[in-house]
Amino acid sequence: MKLKKIIIALNLFLITFSVSAYDAIGHRIIADIAYQHLSKKAKKQCDKLLGQKGLVYEAPWADEVKSDKSYDYSYDWHFQNLKDSMTTNDLKTLLENPTIEGEHLFYAIKIMTERLKSNQSDAEALKFLVHLVGDLHQPMHLGRSDDKGGNRVEMNWFGKKTNVHAVWDSQITASKFMSYSEFSSYLQNKFRPKENSFKNCSILQSLEAVYAVRNSIYAYDMKNTNNYHYVYRFADDLDEMLFRGGMQLANVLNGIF
Repeated sequence: MKLKKIIIALNLFLITFSVSAYDAIGHRIIADIAYQHLSKKAKKQCDKLLGQKGLVYEAPWADEVKSDKSYDYSYDWHFQNLKDSMTTNDLKTLLENPTIEGEHLFYAIKIMTERLKSNQSDAEALKFLVHLVGDLHQPMHLGRSDDKGGNRVEMNWFGKKTNVHAVWDSQITASKFMSYSEFSSYLQNKFRPKENSFKNCSILQSLEAVYAVRNSIYAYDMKNTNNYHYVYRFADDLDEMLFRGGMQLANVLNGIF
């Protein structure tokens, strides 16, 4: 009986760890891709502030500090609720004037970028920035206000109840069964022929691409409960979002340092 209780407790621990770790893996994939594309100067400064490859290891930090009440002010920084049918000009206006709709993701990226430009030794700003640029490339962090970015859109995922936001935060990534470093290498190999085009994208162009995927997610027929079909439909989109996020983060940091 005692052994049975230990096994049950261990299984619960592993499930809990897995759920929290997948989000961390997604952010580390983006950070690792960025790290591989930093200039020598930028990489040296990032390593100085966070330790060697600390940019990668600290990528989930902004989620971890949600448990610290002193960081309650940053809760709304992780998402930007967008309306449907926004034009490029609409997105550009909001990106350049983020406080029009409150202090959310676009605002946080802007002020953390400004903080780091004014003080290149601001390690906290760097940790926020690496995470927030990752959030920008998760389509459901740009979701609708009324469903809280897909958190209220229920799904059954291979026999377990979840929601669309969680599927995009972790479950599709988890279906590849790769570590963050394996996933990063896989994406860099996959997108190497298009690397320069991603590198030359502005943050607005990157946002447009994420917004397009966001709209495709909402347009998906949720009556189709075949999870294998869902993965097949969106796996390439997720791969692009992760790689695009890494390249955009590298652009941002190279521009600062």
